[in-house]
Amino acid sequence: MRLHVLGCGDAFGSGGRFNTCFHVDAPGGAFLIDCGASALIAIRRFGVEPNRIRTVFLTHLHGDHFGGLPWLILDGQLVSGRTEPLTVVGPPGTVERLPAAMEVLFPGSSTVERRFPVEVVEMEAGRPVETGGVRATAFTMRHPSGAPAHALRIEAAGKVVSYTGDTEWVEDIVAAGRGADLVIAEGYTVERPVKFHLDWATLKRRLPEIAPKRLMLTHMSPEMIAHPPDGYIAAEDGLVLTL
Repeated sequence: MRLHVLGCGDAFGSGGRFNTCFHVDAPGGAFLIDCGASALIAIRRFGVEPNRIRTVFLTHLHGDHFGGLPWLILDGQLVSGRTEPLTVVGPPGTVERLPAAMEVLFPGSSTVERRFPVEVVEMEAGRPVETGGVRATAFTMRHPSGAPAHALRIEAAGKVVSYTGDTEWVEDIVAAGRGADLVIAEGYTVERPVKFHLDWATLKRRLPEIAPKRLMLTHMSPEMIAHPPDGYIAAEDGLVLTL
């Protein structure tokens, strides 16, 4: 199983990075973890086949994490000739917010007849969802986005990937990541507190409780990009990890 960082930037393009999007190639099919506004551009740049993406898992409903979905869906309809179903798994509110986003960006696009079905599944914290050979469990985070914000613990092909999404420190970060093969964690600042975001100093203090096999920091501010963590992975667009 391979994880390809298609985008690891914050909402403001710090470091010239694409918005958040992780592509996972698993035996049961490929899936995305978040699909930020620049996701389709990154998919093209890094040579990913969009029609192989079976599922998109969303942590929360900010544009830099889910705003690429309208383009992915339209690409399937108009460019890539998608025929296979696409499943979107997101927090409560996704059923309403996705078509609303499509209508703002491309009026009429949410109601056209498509060549492929798009199924939206709303996932509540603590209630696992299984789709396409992948099991995902959501944990409640603290990051207002007009809908609940989640960390995700994703199990596929005998491996576990955990992603905090955007959040300030909450205790469920430990439960979401404990013992995972890879924890992807926001590392927005080195130690300066920023409301609703996670700093590296706080995460590092609690890391022994999480005990991941590997840790990768993402969603970094310019300050954090300039001070990458020693001994851990600092995400970069295009990075590929084998799990």
